[in-house]
Amino acid sequence: MHEPLLAVSGLTKTFRRGGKAVPAVEDVGFAIMPGETLALAGPSGSGKSTIARLLLRLVEPDSGNIRFEGADWLALRGGALRSRRARLQMVFQDPNAAFNPRATVARVLDDPLRIHSIAPRSERPRRIAGLLERVGLPAGLAARTVHELSGGQRQRVAIARAIATKPSLIVLDEAVSALDVSVRGQILELLLALQREERIAYLFISHDLGLVRAFAHRLILLEGGRIAEQGDARAVVDAPRSAVGRALVAAAPKLVAGQERP
Repeated sequence: MHEPLLAVSGLTKTFRRGGKAVPAVEDVGFAIMPGETLALAGPSGSGKSTIARLLLRLVEPDSGNIRFEGADWLALRGGALRSRRARLQMVFQDPNAAFNPRATVARVLDDPLRIHSIAPRSERPRRIAGLLERVGLPAGLAARTVHELSGGQRQRVAIARAIATKPSLIVLDEAVSALDVSVRGQILELLLALQREERIAYLFISHDLGLVRAFAHRLILLEGGRIAEQGDARAVVDAPRSAVGRALVAAAPKLVAGQERP
């Protein structure tokens, strides 16, 4: 059996608010295999985004273990961590929160190529054009600023930036929830195509079980920072056993025919 790309065990994080300890994530464990999509779903405050921040080392856990590509992810420091970050990327709900909206598209895509020494300066324009083409955008868009783009175009640029470093895992934190339904479908199709061709794994964070059922292989339902239920995504959505699962299914929009993962 293949080794998991990402293996998490005992992950715990508590924040202090108003002098009180507030558990955000409690004893969470899961694994993601290469080329797999694991969804995290749950109501607001269930711990979804905190888990993402812990995986990206934006905050440090109080306890627990994370192994990524066979290495102890939490033991990495300094240059070793920076070099390995290229393999774990993130796409946010609002790309304007991830980069300067007045930066050009070329600058946005040049940064990861430069920071991770992926391509020399002379080669970067060609690489940037290739990245834009890869996500269905014309190369001429490189000269435009981010704030000039539509929401769908901005999210495609965010995906282009994420794949620039050839990651094995991308965290998608509500990455399509702010988009119009038609654009959302196009972005999901793009992500599926990238996964088929590059064997990228996704951690897909969402509160929308309709989207999760259409996109993910497996699903973890969170409530109060703990795992309430987990299993095959379609099986969990079709017949949730937990109270939080039943509530989320009741609130989910009906699936559109043809949007399900093959």
